[in-house]
Amino acid sequence: MKVDYIIVGLGLAGLAFAEELLANNKTFLVFEDASQTSSLVAGGVYNPVILKRFTPVWNAKEQLATALPFYENLEKKIGQKFDKKFVIKKAFKSVEDQNNWFSAFDKPKVAYFLDDRLDKNNYQGVFGDFNFGNVKEAGRIDTLKLVKAYRTYLQENNLIRFEKFNHKNIIFEKEMIQYENIQANRIVFCEGFGVKENPYFKHLPLDEVKGELLTIYAPEINIDFILKSTLFLIPLGNHHYKVGATFNHKDKTSKPSVEGKEELVEKLKKVITAPYKIINQTAGIRPAVKDRRPLVGVHPKYSQLSVLNGLGTRGVMIAPTVAKNLYNHLENGAILDIETDIKRFDK
Repeated sequence: MKVDYIIVGLGLAGLAFAEELLANNKTFLVFEDASQTSSLVAGGVYNPVILKRFTPVWNAKEQLATALPFYENLEKKIGQKFDKKFVIKKAFKSVEDQNNWFSAFDKPKVAYFLDDRLDKNNYQGVFGDFNFGNVKEAGRIDTLKLVKAYRTYLQENNLIRFEKFNHKNIIFEKEMIQYENIQANRIVFCEGFGVKENPYFKHLPLDEVKGELLTIYAPEINIDFILKSTLFLIPLGNHHYKVGATFNHKDKTSKPSVEGKEELVEKLKKVITAPYKIINQTAGIRPAVKDRRPLVGVHPKYSQLSVLNGLGTRGVMIAPTVAKNLYNHLENGAILDIETDIKRFDK
C-alpha cells in the first residue's frame, strides 16, 4: 500500500491536517487508538479575548478567519451541525473589574471584539451584581460530535485504522518510509500528550495539563449565551450546561476525579444561585507548551517525520491555521511561523 502521508492521532490537529490533504488531493492513512481524549472532552469554546487580563488571544482575528470557514465546510461535507455562535458575557466581580474592561478599549486587537455597552440585565439564577460585558465573534464547536463524525467519515472511505501505531516499526528508505505493509512519503504525528512516548519527538517540552468538566441540569436557569465568571457556563440546550474547566498539572490520568468535581462545585457557588443536578463528569489531558504556542515542525534528522501538537486550550481556533502552515511548509516550501516552529527550542 502506498500513500503520501501517514497521520498518527485523530484529534483536532490530525483532523485539520487530514482536511488539508484531502483539499490538495493527497493520499493518506490515519492511525487512531483512542488513547488520547483531550479533543473529545474539550469545552470547544472559541473566544478571541483572554478575559482574565482583558488581553488579545494570539493572532485571534487571523485564526478565526481561517477556522470559521473550515468548520462551515466540514458541516456541509458531513451533513451535521458542529458550530454554534454565542455571545460570551463576562460577569464583572467588582467596579475595578468593570474599569479594566473599559481600559481594554485602548488595545485595538481587543477592542475589536468587545461591546462598549454594558449588559445591565438580571438573569435568573446567575450572579451579576456588577453587570456583564459582551464578547463578540465567539462560539462553541461540539468537538466530541465533530471528531466522532469525522472518524466515521474516514472509516467509510477506508482512510483510518483503529490500532496503536508502533514507532519501532518505522523503516527509513531514502526519502520514503516503510511502516509494516505501508509505504509513505511522510508521517505527521498528532498524538497529543502521547508524543511523550514518541522516540523521535519526546524531547519537546510538552506539558500534560488535566482538565475536567461537569455537565449539569439547572431547570431555573435559561440563558442563551456563554457565561464567563470564575469558570465557563456553556448552554447545551434544555437547561443543560457544561461547566469548566480545571487545570491540574500533577494528575496525569484522564479519569474524572473527586478533587476535580469538588473544585468545580466550589467555583460554581460563585457563578449561579439556582439549584442544579450533576449529570456527567469528564476529564482529559491537554497537550500544552509553556510558551502557549503549538509544536509544529520537522524532525532535525529525519525529514520524513513531522509533528503537529500542543494546541492547548484553544485548539478549535488554532488547529486549521497550523495544519495549513505545516502542509504548505512540507509541500510548497513555505516558512513555518517562527512562534510555532519547534526549532525555537533548539538551544
